[in-house]
Amino acid sequence: MTIDQIETTPGRGRWSAGVLSYADMGYYRPDYEPSDTDVLALFRITPQPGVEATEAGAAVAGESSTATWTVVWTDRLTDHSRYQGKCYRVDPVPGSPDQYMAYIAYDLDLFEEGSIANLTSSIIGNVFGFKALKALRLEDMRIPVAYVKTFQGPPHGIVAEREMLNKYGRPLIGCTVKPKLGLSARNYGRVVYEGLRGGLDFTKDDENINSQPFMRWRERFLACAEAIARAEEETGEIKGHYMNVTAASVEEMYERAEFAKEIGSNIIMIDLTIGFTAMTSISRWARRHGMLLHLHRAGHSTYTRQKNHGVSFRVLAKWCRLLGVDHMHAGTVVGKLEGDPNNVRGYYDVLREDEIPTNPLHGIYFDQSFASLPGVMPVASGGIHAGQTHQLLHYLGEDAIFQFGGGTIGHPMGIAAGAEANRVAVEAVIKARNEGVDVMTHGDQVLRQAAAHNPALQAAIDTWGDVTFDYESTDTPDVVATPS
Repeated sequence: MTIDQIETTPGRGRWSAGVLSYADMGYYRPDYEPSDTDVLALFRITPQPGVEATEAGAAVAGESSTATWTVVWTDRLTDHSRYQGKCYRVDPVPGSPDQYMAYIAYDLDLFEEGSIANLTSSIIGNVFGFKALKALRLEDMRIPVAYVKTFQGPPHGIVAEREMLNKYGRPLIGCTVKPKLGLSARNYGRVVYEGLRGGLDFTKDDENINSQPFMRWRERFLACAEAIARAEEETGEIKGHYMNVTAASVEEMYERAEFAKEIGSNIIMIDLTIGFTAMTSISRWARRHGMLLHLHRAGHSTYTRQKNHGVSFRVLAKWCRLLGVDHMHAGTVVGKLEGDPNNVRGYYDVLREDEIPTNPLHGIYFDQSFASLPGVMPVASGGIHAGQTHQLLHYLGEDAIFQFGGGTIGHPMGIAAGAEANRVAVEAVIKARNEGVDVMTHGDQVLRQAAAHNPALQAAIDTWGDVTFDYESTDTPDVVATPS
């Protein structure tokens, strides 16, 4: 029997044995008014031919809450209507006649307090393989304040981080060590030292540098700690290196984090691939031990990039803010990685703002309050260079980390000069903005004027000034399409 052949005779009772449509079982409730404590989810659904959109929405609501494929008498043993997911609205997607937006409400009691692992197991645990759907995407969620308050959020947050680092009024500047694989510990430390003494605030491990035969983690940590100490002594500034503690087990991760703290590091790093439970555990450790926590979103595009199937990055950003990270990679708009300008603005709002109003242009479909949960510092990385600094500031604001990897280490005058070029560019654009200059319009002129007095910046502009990555985005808001 296929879903379009399911018996829907009006006189048939909800409790009759056999197969009923999900709508008849009560999972489609167009008259339902969500409560302030409901968890709300917006799914983009692409039903199979012959499946009504309302029935597909009801199926998602059912399979992500209490339903199974047939009537079960044990529903009578609970307040079943309370625990049912309720699809209360289904709208067609503009310009996509086979797609619909299904709004679903879930009672708060369906979820364990403070557990993103449980939340995700419920909301996305089973429905994405449902045969009645050709494709399914989780577009957005409203996490009610009652549930937000069960999470610790970032170990420190934007304000506390700036106080720890004594750095105010400008974006922080970072650099990923390149090549990210193959260097010895000593040469790795040399890159870190040159970048930090040249003007960077941070350098970082990349997502896939853990503890390989060419450089074990302990050797790398020690080399980086020595580099940080030398750079701090020479510059008089607080510096840091994101020491990636990602490992095969959480026990090993704790060992690496403890060692990073022991040798004086102020920040550690994890990869998204370790999973939500491990991320939460390390977040709690970082809060207890006063360590900043950087999250590399390794692997996210396997399910966030495509417009019709997967999970939107804005949802992932909400989950990670709740479970608690201090930094999170969130797109650049102008770099080499996927990033529609409007969607990226939405991502940054989700990470930084306390009260976020509905704004479909930015992919935000629900009002979201984080109830004073600290903000996450978004990280812009991937194919950016000093010549784009004015664009980065325009799109991303100053509470962000501009992370120039190749745009530092590929500088023709060397790594320290690359770092200097980035620092001069950021400070020149910030100064111009503070003086009332429209930096998006006049940024090129601002950078040229600064470069006239700084050979490092001039060389960076000469080398990369014309480099852009203009491709049509694969994930754009439905209300407007823009290139990135």
